[in-house]
Amino acid sequence: MVSTTDIDPTLIPDASAIHEVRRSVTVIKDTPGYKVFRVVNVIIMLFVCAIVILPLLNIVALAFSDTAPIRRGAVGLWPIGFNLTTFSSVMGDHLFWREYANTVIYTIAYTILAMFLTATYAFAISRKELRGKAIFTWIALFTMFFSGGMIPSYILVRTLGWLNTPWAIIVPGTISVFNLLIMKTSFENFPNELIEAAEVDGMTTYGVFFKIVLPLSKAIMATMILFYAVGMWNSWWSAFLYLTRSELYPVTMYLRNLIAAAGSQGGAGSGDSDMQSQINANVKSVAMVLTVLPIICVYPFVQKYFVSGVMLGAVKA
Repeated sequence: MVSTTDIDPTLIPDASAIHEVRRSVTVIKDTPGYKVFRVVNVIIMLFVCAIVILPLLNIVALAFSDTAPIRRGAVGLWPIGFNLTTFSSVMGDHLFWREYANTVIYTIAYTILAMFLTATYAFAISRKELRGKAIFTWIALFTMFFSGGMIPSYILVRTLGWLNTPWAIIVPGTISVFNLLIMKTSFENFPNELIEAAEVDGMTTYGVFFKIVLPLSKAIMATMILFYAVGMWNSWWSAFLYLTRSELYPVTMYLRNLIAAAGSQGGAGSGDSDMQSQINANVKSVAMVLTVLPIICVYPFVQKYFVSGVMLGAVKA
């Protein structure tokens, strides 16, 4: 242990020296304009959060509320009464779990394929030594602004023999040009010295991509995985357009059919039992809660990569 007697007194600054240092430090104060900007920014962000959160809270409240308050329009952000009848009915339906499993399979397969194609395409057009780099970039940009439309897309899928197959859900739209450009910019900001060092050591282009670039691009990869997975999980139009076999439907089609059935039964005014009436009253909210729940559970694990991933791909050094 060092004794206080062993410390050189000349190394200890006196009080006057400390006070002089404090006086020399310049304190930067916020300007009035910046203070106004911060207040306005907070107000806008709170308003945006309210737009997003309040409808979600209302849906959750409707899912757990009794029938009578729902029909009176008395349910706000908190359930009135407590009802699990609809949850039991929906979760006890084997069609729900079958189509839930279809959605999981579609989402995993689509995300893997989309990430592979997007990452390889983005890495290729991010390399300066690629011949025709501008041509390949403009090909992707062209499809971002111009597309064949619904009818040509349907004819193409039918010609390929993909109607009523999972390929009609998984393959179309595997490359999002928006995600491609973000990932391309991120790869362009990657330190070129690491790639050159790996190439000097004899590593091939595929080795550089899979062993160096991808492991060091976790933020942008996690962000793109989130974008693709959420997009496929919420998609229902492709299934509505290309599928007629109910055993291939995703859970979003189950949700769509439930809403349509509940609306038609409610409008018909038929003498349903109390249980059926209760199911029809809040079935839409229950189905929405069950459908969005996995995404809500997964999002916190990738949220830490979200901002950094987007910034890495959106800002070019």
